[in-house]
Amino acid sequence: MKIAQVGEQVLKTPAQEVTDFTDKSLISFSESLLQTMLEANGIGIAAPQVFDHRAIMYIASKSNPRYPDAPNMEPLLMINPKILELSGATEKAWEGCLSVPGIRGLVSRQTQVKISYQDIKGHVHLAEWFGFLARIFLHEFDHLIGKTWLDRIESNADIMAESVWLEKMQNGQL
Repeated sequence: MKIAQVGEQVLKTPAQEVTDFTDKSLISFSESLLQTMLEANGIGIAAPQVFDHRAIMYIASKSNPRYPDAPNMEPLLMINPKILELSGATEKAWEGCLSVPGIRGLVSRQTQVKISYQDIKGHVHLAEWFGFLARIFLHEFDHLIGKTWLDRIESNADIMAESVWLEKMQNGQL
């Protein structure tokens, strides 16, 4: 699947709720979305990033060179996710995005989130995440409301080329 790039209208358009959980294409789409995320070495992806307007996303935290301290989890498919509660506490941290290649941004996000979502069969689940997992969820949720991390930047000084960011990170300068 092709990944939408910043500037494309699909990334600015709010996603639509999934209502038909008997649609066989939902399973094949979710499998293709997961494969696209894995092939791009992502830790999350949302349907609008592949030109689909449904409220579907994955989060899949894993330790890697960009996020060496990330917790490992199996990819989690979330359909129609909703934020139930956000913490008042925020933290700034560096983010990247498959739809905003080549640059990183220092983004402020809440450190805790309580959510609900549906699985592939339409069953409702509740979850509460802290720290990095909350950040991934909020990043992907932004795609479902027509935003990218660029919309969250407080200053242009909080943006850097990914190559510079990687070098600084490897040298302990971040």
